[in-house]
Amino acid sequence: MTPRHEGRLKLIRAVLPVIIVFLVFLGIGLRLWYLQVYQYQTYQRLSINNRIRLKSIPASRGLIFDRNGVLLVDNRPSYCAAIVPEDIKDPHALFSFLKQALWIDEKEIRKRLKKRAYFAPFQARVIKKNLGILEVARLQTHLAEFPGLEILIRSRRHYLYGELASHLLGYIGEINQRELKKYQKKEKNVYSPGDYIGKYGIEKTLEKELRGEKGGYQVEVDANGREMKTLDRVAPIPGHNIYLTISIFLQKKLEELMADKAGAAVAVNAETGEILAMVSHPNFDPNLFTTGITPLQWRALAKNPLHPLQDRAIQGTYPPGSTYKIVTASGGLEEGVIQPDTILFCPGYLRFGHRSYRCWKKSGHGNISIHQAIVGSCDVFFYQVGLRLGVDRLAFYSRAFGLGKPTGIQLPGEKGGLIPDSRWKRKRFHEPWYQGETLSIAIGQGYVLATPLQMAMLMASVANDGKLLRPLVVSKIVDIGGKTLKKCKAEIRSRLPLSEKTLKIVKSGLWGVVNEPHGTARRARLKDISVSGKTGTAQVVRIKRDKLSHKKVAVHLRDHAWFVAFAPSDQPVIAMSVLVEHGGHGGSAAAPIAGKFLRAFFDGEEQY
Repeated sequence: MTPRHEGRLKLIRAVLPVIIVFLVFLGIGLRLWYLQVYQYQTYQRLSINNRIRLKSIPASRGLIFDRNGVLLVDNRPSYCAAIVPEDIKDPHALFSFLKQALWIDEKEIRKRLKKRAYFAPFQARVIKKNLGILEVARLQTHLAEFPGLEILIRSRRHYLYGELASHLLGYIGEINQRELKKYQKKEKNVYSPGDYIGKYGIEKTLEKELRGEKGGYQVEVDANGREMKTLDRVAPIPGHNIYLTISIFLQKKLEELMADKAGAAVAVNAETGEILAMVSHPNFDPNLFTTGITPLQWRALAKNPLHPLQDRAIQGTYPPGSTYKIVTASGGLEEGVIQPDTILFCPGYLRFGHRSYRCWKKSGHGNISIHQAIVGSCDVFFYQVGLRLGVDRLAFYSRAFGLGKPTGIQLPGEKGGLIPDSRWKRKRFHEPWYQGETLSIAIGQGYVLATPLQMAMLMASVANDGKLLRPLVVSKIVDIGGKTLKKCKAEIRSRLPLSEKTLKIVKSGLWGVVNEPHGTARRARLKDISVSGKTGTAQVVRIKRDKLSHKKVAVHLRDHAWFVAFAPSDQPVIAMSVLVEHGGHGGSAAAPIAGKFLRAFFDGEEQY
């Protein structure tokens, strides 16, 4: 090797360690720059979280009262066991302790923590709610031993009357990921994982008013996550209180009358549209959802063939049966296709095409006027009126009475029912409308569907001389200081396109249904109060009943029983509808319920 090459080699040996050392320090310097400058805010936040944490304070949810100030829904304190995963030192020891103290195994704990993977770091995650006194005592004595374990005090919703008005009041539940994303798009930082929101009924509709505003506090913690001292605190603002239009006394009475039946009933102030009582049976206990419904309890509700979670008053759609004859009669009179003195013949059937369309009275009603047809609910008379009107004019008057569209009540999930016409059928089935189908529509069968609430509002519009009202279920909203923030007033949606003469004739017929000898709703009659109404029997399936009595038909195939009414007849203050699923005849199954309820209403009118 030449001296020249030896010199280069010595130079490389001398310089290479310097370069390596330089690169090492350069890497360390870059890393320090990345951590201390570029990632400064991130690590500052983590450092502060290790020492100072911000904890939220849930707001007390607003209370719910009836129209007279009777408390229906309040809040009660509840203890919950929670875990802060970031603070756990020995997971195995903690989970073993919880298994003994709370009877919850490690697999279940990990499952619940995994479900709450979208929680923020250092956020407590509830693993068991509504702890008993003994469970709280066991945890309290061992909190110092297990970093990450906490006892939280939360407000639990309590429905004082259990199942009473459950569909109306609704219930609350823990917010899920889908709901969290939905609300965060509208209102950022209002909800966090683990919060409770309204899921059904008024609790859902007025969620914004009821929820209040969360507070919070800054707390300094030690290395084990234990709170050392509070640095700052912002008090939560309670939600607003809601006063409903229902009377709990009337609600209780109507629920008692419907207790052993499947169906719905609605009572409404005929002049204001205020809902006085609204029942859907069977119902459910909303307290199940606030205490933590078990899988077994949920399956029992979800798979119940009577569907207790469905609000039949606003979501159940049924053929209105003969109660729909109010629409047919009004349309026929207003359009002039019949007059008050028009006489039509009923031999007990109507021959049309190759079929015979029967009247409920096999022997027929003979020669009969519009008044007698309403009183005796003659099918053949209304078949003929329906044919003269045609389906499109029937549809026009149906919609004028509020059928075929939601009423606009302040509850979620309301259905609008169905009012068919020729255009609807062509669009739906790509077929023309046949006149034979009009016969079924004219007596409230066929495609036409309505909810019990719609029928109650229809009856109210007849009672108040043509005002179609929006039903009200909320009376007023009041803040925690007692100040009224909003007072709900009667709202007229539209007016019936009927003359005073038409309404007078229809009302006369409805009075006769209850009070005349041949009326179909004599069992709704009251001695001192004049009641007007209309019965209805809605066929579920076509069955030849010539030799088959109602009791011999399978229960699920029996007709639905309807009755709609208002009272007093001369100066109406209340209107209502009653539907008994598979109850048979409206006069025997639904009318007595309305009669007993109206008796209770007028006996205690002053307190309602």
